[in-house]
Amino acid sequence: MPDQDQSEIKADDNKRDLTKGPVWRALAGMSAPMSFGIFAVLSVGLADAFFLSKLGGAALAAVGFIYPVTTAITSLSIGLSAGANAALSQGVGRGDDAEATRRLGLHAIGLGLGLSIAVALLFWAIYPLIFAALGAGQEVSGNISAYVPVWALSFPFLVVMMITNAVFRSHGDSLTSAWIMVLAAVVNVALNPLLIFGMWGLPELGMAGAAVATLAGRMIAVALALYIAWRRGLLGWCGSLFSGLWQSVRKILNVGLPAAFSNAINPAGMALVTAAVATVGEAAVAGFGAATRIQSMALVPLLALSSGIGPVVGQNWGADKHDRAQGATAAAFWFCMGYGALVATVLALFAEPLAGIFASGDEDAGYAAIYLRFVGLSLFGYGLVVTANAAMNARDKAVWSMSLSLGRIFALYLPLAWVGALSMGYPGIIAAAVVANVIAGWAAVISAKGTGLLDTDNGLVTFPLKVLPQRA
Repeated sequence: MPDQDQSEIKADDNKRDLTKGPVWRALAGMSAPMSFGIFAVLSVGLADAFFLSKLGGAALAAVGFIYPVTTAITSLSIGLSAGANAALSQGVGRGDDAEATRRLGLHAIGLGLGLSIAVALLFWAIYPLIFAALGAGQEVSGNISAYVPVWALSFPFLVVMMITNAVFRSHGDSLTSAWIMVLAAVVNVALNPLLIFGMWGLPELGMAGAAVATLAGRMIAVALALYIAWRRGLLGWCGSLFSGLWQSVRKILNVGLPAAFSNAINPAGMALVTAAVATVGEAAVAGFGAATRIQSMALVPLLALSSGIGPVVGQNWGADKHDRAQGATAAAFWFCMGYGALVATVLALFAEPLAGIFASGDEDAGYAAIYLRFVGLSLFGYGLVVTANAAMNARDKAVWSMSLSLGRIFALYLPLAWVGALSMGYPGIIAAAVVANVIAGWAAVISAKGTGLLDTDNGLVTFPLKVLPQRA
């Protein structure tokens, strides 16, 4: 290609080598910008709930039905971006030529686009059956029908945006990735009231307006992301576009499918835990929901860390600098412990005022405050889980991360929550969350050791590996 050399120069100019310099600096540089991006994404859900609540109880109830289902479906985009990051970052670390890297990026986007269109069409075809099975009534179903078809249309744009962001991160650029996420969220939140209520001469679309705002935000963000990646030479035309396509698909799906399943496990498990909370009463459900919304905000730095560690581990593992990958994992784990202690202190001291902001009444706030005060003590364990999962995905050990997520929800949290609810009520559910987070955090450290991402001789970590069966 006549412009190939120029594209390679552009790609090199926008590539950050994470295999050199202090590991902690690489980790911080990748993770810090993602805090803004993840916070922006979470703010969209809060904005949707706030504005749609003005339409009445049926619209807000529809959000309650829609959110866990769309979150589970969105796991496909997270999984595919994890697969793309693992394949691309390891190639960057190995020093693969620019054309091969661009080709792999295009393969990842093409794969994501094809799968997301198929999933969107399937969801659009069967969503009435899904929400009927979940118990949505006639009025609520009408609101769901106004929202879901447009959301399904937006889903392929989300997947392409996430994979393009993985292209940026795999080259060591998390800042661009974060600002793309912020842009999508800003457009979405800004358009929400205009389209829902029909302001500034725009049509009043109600429930559908929230979905159209989401579609607009994703379309604008993905267009900008692709433009920037193309202009910088991270994506671009290359000779023999379909060369190695099957190998690319295998690399991406080897991590992408287990990672997608791992990310779908948590919302599915939380829905079942909420059913256990419902045995206590409606106020407990409301308080539990308010507390988990606060918790999601408190977890933003840990989620950002999980986004940042993938490229650091991937590049260094691809470059055969395993000691640096181990150092990044250890540094991330220590951050989880330190930040966990900080957030536990803050939640213990300010549980009541924080609960009062998000809860709808005194009884709800009481349940929320109890959750924050005690579960906050264990959030370091959840941080260890998501960080270990991202690190293991980056070094092609997605089966380990999937097993860790499955174990936390279905072997620990869910059965303990139901036993606790039936025997002790709400305190039993709180105890289940604490136990699940702490034990899963310990299992995360063991898994990191078992996959070569942690170098330690601590008996609490090494002994279980002697009796556990080896996983792929």
